[in-house]
Amino acid sequence: MADTTNHTESLPVVVIGAGPVGLATAAHLRERGLTPLVLEAGSTSGAAIREWGHTRLFSPWRFNIDDAARRLLEADGWQAPNPEVLPTGHELITDYLTPLADALGDVVRTDARVIAVSREGIDKTRSTGRETTPFLVRIASSDGSSEDVLARSVIDASGTWHQPNPLGRSGLPAPGEAEATARGLITQPLPAVTGVDRDRFAGRHVLVVGAGHSAANTLLDLAELADDNPATRISWAVRSADASRAYGGEDRDELAARGALGTRLRDLVESGRIDVHTSFVITGFETHGEQLHVQAAGPSGAEKLTVDVLVPATGFRPDLSMLTELRLDLDPTVDAPQKLGPLIDPEFHSCGSVPPHGERVLAHPEPGFYIVGMKSYGRAPTFLMATGYEQVRSIAAALAGDRVAADTVHLELPETGVCTTDLGGYCDVPAGPLPVTIGGAPTSSCCS
Repeated sequence: MADTTNHTESLPVVVIGAGPVGLATAAHLRERGLTPLVLEAGSTSGAAIREWGHTRLFSPWRFNIDDAARRLLEADGWQAPNPEVLPTGHELITDYLTPLADALGDVVRTDARVIAVSREGIDKTRSTGRETTPFLVRIASSDGSSEDVLARSVIDASGTWHQPNPLGRSGLPAPGEAEATARGLITQPLPAVTGVDRDRFAGRHVLVVGAGHSAANTLLDLAELADDNPATRISWAVRSADASRAYGGEDRDELAARGALGTRLRDLVESGRIDVHTSFVITGFETHGEQLHVQAAGPSGAEKLTVDVLVPATGFRPDLSMLTELRLDLDPTVDAPQKLGPLIDPEFHSCGSVPPHGERVLAHPEPGFYIVGMKSYGRAPTFLMATGYEQVRSIAAALAGDRVAADTVHLELPETGVCTTDLGGYCDVPAGPLPVTIGGAPTSSCCS
């Protein structure tokens, strides 16, 4: 048993995904004297971000750089961008993620898609010796080859970008949705409306579906496009009876850009430049030539809206298919770790502030396995990068045996200025860091 344990501890900690949280994980592990191995499915670090890189973040640089990553980069002479500037996704990659991946060196492997995680030689049903048995991580490459890698621990930071929520009701794809997507009448989320995808939208009737920040960004881009091409028509559909939730905290938001997003969107709606369809529940799609007929159940019964292209902005959900041989404890509502789920449930919380949480909250019955970053929030849409950075700092401390550091977590997030409760009311949340010791009395949280 001792030999097996020693062998396991000599193995790397596998990190799945080379986005901001995955690379920050590697930086924290390295500071703790552990060996990370980052496996990225794409051809470069930050591959998913490249797909929406034209979009500007609403959080400035000071919220987007991890502390351990900063220390590693500055040791190589890197200079941080202006902390108050809002980067685009492309700038996040160029000015931060690419230098960070370079500083981490060959511990970052690209074209390494993780397709399964298990334990070496045993499946999910085997308990004897499980904790001391190495993880087995199966990787597939674009050339069709595969490889098994052993690990002492696995941290899944693979995100949710490639798993968008379906457009239909009941959490299911609507009839005809797959065909419409295959024909290009339904786009990917956050297309480059004023950039490389401009011709796809200019002069056409575009429907945006969803009520979050992605929908707001796309609607504002479409309005800018319509300024140059007045033939462009913009429709916006939401499932709720009131679209105002998408406006957020406006001038009460500590992130000025996020607040301005809502204010600008409200102005466009009130001016009539955006045609809003509320209580719009999509029941099916029909394609006729180059047009898409969107069928829906509305407040007055069945509705049909004919458009040229539809932009989905209905959020994402985690892909858990590669984790079926692991023992997971997930919240049944949002697919987040069981202890985290109630803290972020979007039916009760829509603000950017959550109680600080670390390794104990993120742990599963599978010792040494964690889901972090956007994927740790499951179907909840309120994740911020700073949250992920604190998650992985705590986990790295725990893996290194520093229980005190792991259990004392600090989280400083910009307040939204307003958060919606399940009763439709609002509450202000005090700004500032929220330190907490795990196992002690809970701190106050959004709308608690």
